[in-house]
Amino acid sequence: MGKYLVKRLIHGVISIIVVIFIVMLLVYGLMDRQLIFASDPNYTRLSGNSRTVYMYQQWERYGYLDYVPYSDYLDNLVSDGELDSATRNEAAVLGRTPSGDSDTTQTYVAMFTDYYESQGYDVTRLDAGRTARDGSQLFASKDYNIFNRLWTYITSLIRIDNIHYASGIPDDERGLSFTWYDPVYGGDTFSPAIMGNGTHHKYLLYFDDQFPFIHQNIITLRLGTSYSVNRNVDVWNTMTDEQGNIVSSSVIYPTGYTANTADDLHSATYSAGSLAAGGEYTQMRFEDDYTVVTTNLDGMSRMAYSFIIGIISVIVAYCLGIPLGIVMARRKGGVIDKIGTVYIIFIMAVPSLAYIFMFQTIGGAIGLPTTFSLVNPTTLMWILPIISLALPSIANLMKWMRRYMIDQRNSDYVKFARAGGLSEGEISRKHIMKNAAIPLVHNIPASVLGALTGAIITESVYVVPGVGNLLTRAITMYDNSVIIGVTLFYAVLSVVAIILGDILMALMDPRISFSSKGR
Repeated sequence: MGKYLVKRLIHGVISIIVVIFIVMLLVYGLMDRQLIFASDPNYTRLSGNSRTVYMYQQWERYGYLDYVPYSDYLDNLVSDGELDSATRNEAAVLGRTPSGDSDTTQTYVAMFTDYYESQGYDVTRLDAGRTARDGSQLFASKDYNIFNRLWTYITSLIRIDNIHYASGIPDDERGLSFTWYDPVYGGDTFSPAIMGNGTHHKYLLYFDDQFPFIHQNIITLRLGTSYSVNRNVDVWNTMTDEQGNIVSSSVIYPTGYTANTADDLHSATYSAGSLAAGGEYTQMRFEDDYTVVTTNLDGMSRMAYSFIIGIISVIVAYCLGIPLGIVMARRKGGVIDKIGTVYIIFIMAVPSLAYIFMFQTIGGAIGLPTTFSLVNPTTLMWILPIISLALPSIANLMKWMRRYMIDQRNSDYVKFARAGGLSEGEISRKHIMKNAAIPLVHNIPASVLGALTGAIITESVYVVPGVGNLLTRAITMYDNSVIIGVTLFYAVLSVVAIILGDILMALMDPRISFSSKGR
């Protein structure tokens, strides 16, 4: 079984990489990159050369190309000792046209052009209405190769925090510290924590009263930065950060200052120079540059909403679908069987969006909430999304359970059981149901996955703040990083579901073995 799992994992990883490659090819290669500015207010406010420069800066930021301004090239020459500051400032002054450049400027512009064109870059010089003293109208750009982009994405997926991350901290001050009494609680409450200095996160490991009660920032996923759905926030954080109303409480800051605030000190991250730049209020609260904190909210994350709705819908589907399928099989051709068949055909024939809207209308008519609310959440708002998500699974389970049980009734072991004097009820309970349940058990993990991926439509209709709705918004807002990140999330779930399904089937049926014996 061990060899089988390793083989499955290897195939799964390869499949995930292929899926990400295809999605990257679609969003970066076939989709108009200009669409990413559809909801960018900064882009619409700019014009002329400023808009063009901003456009290239954003394209670099979000992974389309490598963008090198002429001024950065000159700065690198200065840092390498090949150019002094006075000459650098003179060379940075670009005329309205190339003919208006000084001899010094022409020399370094030619060097810049020759170097980057030899590296495969396109060198662009924008027409200027006046002299540009910062060299901003000249730059080089080169589209990222799709294979390099994929390699960079995969190799940067996981970040392991370490004491060498932060800049501006003396080496003798870098390190880790452990305490039994977390300073966030005033230092008088037993709460172990590991803190770092020189790390990206201040708290690497800590405990609190929120599930799962123990939290770590040592290993973090980096799925890319959102630029429209949740601007400038990593996709993984977008999926896992809490949502809802702000929750304030009494907070004791590192300086000992106490305030009623929603700041989450456990989320503190390093920002060089932020303590000095933050002014008196920041210096009153913090002792170092670990000043960037998130806000405590009372809602769940997008991932939590999707998982809860998905898992409950699967439980509902199995609790209803399997018993109804058994009843249909045992009363084949009867009223219940005919009604169940009509329901199965209805679910299969009608587009999911149509019956979701139909049940939304019916639910609204009887007083159930038809949309989610993070401001005023209620238990009733979960009912319609869960039912809508469970409907196709119920029909599928009814169909297959009915089919399996009818097929098994004609098996030789059932005939022998009848000949041995067993009643139909005993045959169904002890033999048929057990064998019929084997393939259904295999599909349990896949059903959870199907509920989550099916929630893309359901969450959009009911405005559920989950991962499925996040993907829909990302597609409509051309947020490529979120599209790729959520696709990776679903691809990983698919691989895990397949492997878990095989394991469950092997546990249910001892005849199934993952090992092969050679002759």
